[in-house]
Amino acid sequence: MKYLNTYRNLGLENDENKVFIYFIETLKESIFTWDYFVNWKKICRNTKNIEKELNILNYLIGKDNVEEEFLKLVEEYPNVKKVLPILLAIRENKLKELQIITDIDGLTYEEVYDIFYKDYLPTSEEKLRKFFIDSGLRDIFRNKTVKNLVDYCYGIEVGLDTNARKNRTGILMEKIVEEYIKNFTSKFNLKYLSQVTKSKIESNFNYAIKVDKYDRVFDFSVMNDDKGKIYLIEANYYSGGGSKLKATAGEYIELNNILRKQNIDFIWITDGYGWKSSKNPLFETFVNNDYTFNLELLYNGALEEVIL
Repeated sequence: MKYLNTYRNLGLENDENKVFIYFIETLKESIFTWDYFVNWKKICRNTKNIEKELNILNYLIGKDNVEEEFLKLVEEYPNVKKVLPILLAIRENKLKELQIITDIDGLTYEEVYDIFYKDYLPTSEEKLRKFFIDSGLRDIFRNKTVKNLVDYCYGIEVGLDTNARKNRTGILMEKIVEEYIKNFTSKFNLKYLSQVTKSKIESNFNYAIKVDKYDRVFDFSVMNDDKGKIYLIEANYYSGGGSKLKATAGEYIELNNILRKQNIDFIWITDGYGWKSSKNPLFETFVNNDYTFNLELLYNGALEEVIL
């Protein structure tokens, strides 16, 4: 690491251990905003796209002979088949990989995807009946457990959307860092790009680079024409620990070495309490990469000092 005036202004001595302690002590427990919880636009869009089919299926609620009514309904309105998986909270792409055990003793499997998304087969009716009964949907309709499938689907979509919160955390971190970079580069008349590839850097900045992966995408790049120098930036946030943190830290050491040989500065902005349980790999990167910052150091001017 390079000792910056930013560290001196914070009262830190020229000591990488003390700077690292400050780094750990100022990690942010949360960067969540209100849109972290639920992506309502996506949920409304997904439900709206199948609202017609859901309302058709509402006809089955409370029917005594629900199995036969179900098969008749599918025959009359074949498109309703495609919305059945979402009633079990499963997406089409997951369904493609799904095989159901039909015989536990012999571990016999049966694919279910073709029931919903492939052309009609002579065996389709029996497979649909079996799916309707064994999945539990028959009882849900017959017993009026669900009153309205559109409302029910909204609930399912909310539940499925919680799986995306991990990705939203990364997006929020990028959003925070980009807002800072946008204001900073505008103030000093610098150029920046987001989600940049090797080819995007070459075409926009006329700057040829070599990277470690063909499909490498950097979160941001900043060009200082006065220096004739480009800066590549990655931003991420880890609320919890795990092997990914160690892997990322090791990967960025190697990436920094590759870029440094090309006179390119690599800046890593990372934060989150996940690092409190992964200090060793972070420290290794911290001392090997000149510019590893958290949000606290970013807001105290570390990025500006490096680029200007």
